[in-house]
Parts: sequence; C-alpha cells; structure tokens
Amino acid sequence: MRFIDPRIDFAFKKIFGSEDAKDVLISFLESLLELEGDRRIAALTILDPFLAPRIKDLKSTILDVQCKDHRGISYVVEMQVEKVPSFLKRIQYNSAKGYVQQLGKGEDYSKLRPIIAITITDYLLFDRFDHCVSLHESRETITNQPYLSEILHYFVELPKFTKDLDACDNMFDQWLYFIRYAGSLEEIPPKMCADPIRHAFEKARVANMTRDELELYDKAGIAIADVRGRVEQAREDGEEKGRLEERMDMLLDLLQDRFGSIPDWVRAKLAEADLNTLKGWSKKVFNADQIELVFQ
Repeated sequence: MRFIDPRIDFAFKKIFGSEDAKDVLISFLESLLELEGDRRIAALTILDPFLAPRIKDLKSTILDVQCKDHRGISYVVEMQVEKVPSFLKRIQYNSAKGYVQQLGKGEDYSKLRPIIAITITDYLLFDRFDHCVSLHESRETITNQPYLSEILHYFVELPKFTKDLDACDNMFDQWLYFIRYAGSLEEIPPKMCADPIRHAFEKARVANMTRDELELYDKAGIAIADVRGRVEQAREDGEEKGRLEERMDMLLDLLQDRFGSIPDWVRAKLAEADLNTLKGWSKKVFNADQIELVFQ
C-alpha cells in the first residue's frame, strides 16, 4: 500500500480540500485551534473545492485550501515546501485581501468576520524558538490586549515536529505525523485509528487516484525536486565562487610581495582561471625570477 506525500501541495489539496473529505479538514482545524464545545466546527464550506480536471497548469493554480465555518470565520490553509522571496509578506497580503473581500462596495463593516491563516512549512521559518506551532496576532504594546484580533496567523514548521508515533498521544500530533510521514509509510499505523485520519489515508492512497491525478502529482513532485536541485546547485556554485575568489586574492598578494605592481594582463588571466590553475600558479611564484615565468 502506497500513499501520496501530503507535503506536496497538489496532494495536500486533494486530501484536505475535497468536498467528500470535510471531516478530514474539520478534524485538522479543530485539533490545531483547540476548538471545543460550541466553538467546534459544525459545518464547513470549502470555497475552492479540489477538482483535478480543472487543474491543468500547476504554475497558475492556487492550491491553498480555503473554507468557512458555520460562524462565518474563514480559513486559508497552505502547505509550503520551499522558501520563496518575501514569503511572510505574501502570507499577510493574502490574509488581508481575504478579509477585505468579504464586503462588497458600501456594505456594513459589521459583517466582517475573522480570517485565520494557517501555513504549514516543510522548512524552518522562525529560528528563534523551537516549538513547531506558533500563533501570531496584533496586540497593544502596553496592555498586551488583542484589540485588533480579526486576522490571525498560525504557522506549523514540520522540521520542528520530532515526535515518534508512540509519543503522538493527541489528535493534532497524529495529524502532524500524517502530514510529515504519510508519503513514506506502507500501511496505516494501528495507533492512527480515528475515523478522520483513516479517511485521510484513504484519500492519500495511490491506488485511489485517477491517471490524471497521478500525472499531476508526479509533475508537482518533479517541480519540487527541480527547485531543490537549483537551490543546491546555487549553494555549491556560491561555495566554489568563494574558494576561487579566496585563492585569487591569495595569489595576487603573493605576486605583489614578489614582483611589486601587478600588470593588467596578469589580473585578466587570474579572472579567467579556474581553481586548479590558480593553485598551480601559486606554487611557481617563489621559484620564478620574472612574473611572466609564473604563467608559463
């Protein structure tokens, strides 16, 4: 038995954003937000339900899960795998836009309802604390009271979730375990027997996906792998460039100490040389009587 990886945005939307799996999304939201009693979500309207045939171009499709509960509170749930420029600004922009778009022109501001933005990242976002779930809200600086509380931001940083399955004693821990590890599991763990989670596993079963869904899932996975490959290559290129510049500066110092001023043609040769060539020239500096002999 194989499962798709919920950390891939396409898979995340299929599991948590389908009309026939509202119990999955409700359970996840209630466990994250600790909703109990009359605060529990009695009904949920998914604003942009997952429909695989509509999703033809992954680059132009918004894969966030958007929904609204029976109290009118709106939720925007997003899975983010890779770091992108100005990510936190984008999150705030989207939540503010969602808040504003609740009203038409001239409508009463009292009709506005809270927006809760939930962002799950597969990388470390905040490096100044270790807890994996953080709540961000506006508060008055003296009284610490949340007078401006209509827009809330929850962040879940998956790398900070390090519990093994035996230690996952509540529903939210099990949801985090599912999101982080379902793609590598071969069967449903007996401990994860609650109906919503088992339903999520069924939605995630590769055998239950259509050919079109599998193709789109594969494309999304390849796109993520390509991005990670470019990031790794850029890191390696940056390290190589740093070593090259360090070696060139060292050789320039050696040449200047040995021969005095450096001719322009020498600087030009150094700028075009690779690391091994620079190392070879460095070895010849002390045995050369003239600067020209270093480069023969």
